[in-house]
Amino acid sequence: QKMKRPELIVMLTQNDRTVENAAAVYEACRNTKAAYWGFKEEGLPLPEMQKLFAQMRADGKRTALEVVTYTEAEGLAGARMAAACGCELLMGTMFSGEISRFCADHGISYLPFVGRITGRPSVLSGSLEEMVDEARAALANGAAGIDLLGYRYTGDAAKLNRDFVAALDAPVVLAGSVNSYARLDEVREANPWGFTIGSAFFEGRFGGTVAEQIDRVVEYVNR
Repeated sequence: QKMKRPELIVMLTQNDRTVENAAAVYEACRNTKAAYWGFKEEGLPLPEMQKLFAQMRADGKRTALEVVTYTEAEGLAGARMAAACGCELLMGTMFSGEISRFCADHGISYLPFVGRITGRPSVLSGSLEEMVDEARAALANGAAGIDLLGYRYTGDAAKLNRDFVAALDAPVVLAGSVNSYARLDEVREANPWGFTIGSAFFEGRFGGTVAEQIDRVVEYVNR
């Protein structure tokens, strides 16, 4: 487990919403080295989401829907969207037993948020101890892993990421604002199961086209 390099999950999103031209961006990037692909529950009509996820699956990609909501009702609606899209991973929402059971019934791996989260784009607050306790309770109740908004943290993000990953014997995805090679170094050091990049690709933070950036990031973390 510890030798494995973190998986890049490419998010076709900017400012926590799916980009309107997500299908065209994916088409230009489908032959890159990224295995995991996803986007958010906001920004595209459901039929377009379903069509794009179907294309990703046909290409042998692993699929994730990240749902930026903080109530059980909205989270459950997001889980239903993930099921309707045939996604393998549901990331986000605040943990709920009802969402967890829905995901179990539909063969979806559930990776909820932890901590106190507000806004969109999200801001994370709370203590490491609180987040670890919350994560362990979620994992004990059916969550497959945790979606940690580490770089949205109001405190020392790099330290939170390292300590949180080390404290849990379960997959952790570091989501949001991984937007520099310096942060990729920190991600490598924390060594989570995975991490997401969305906005940074559309802002050109890693140099080149989106496709070139994806391959650069995969090569960088795997080197």
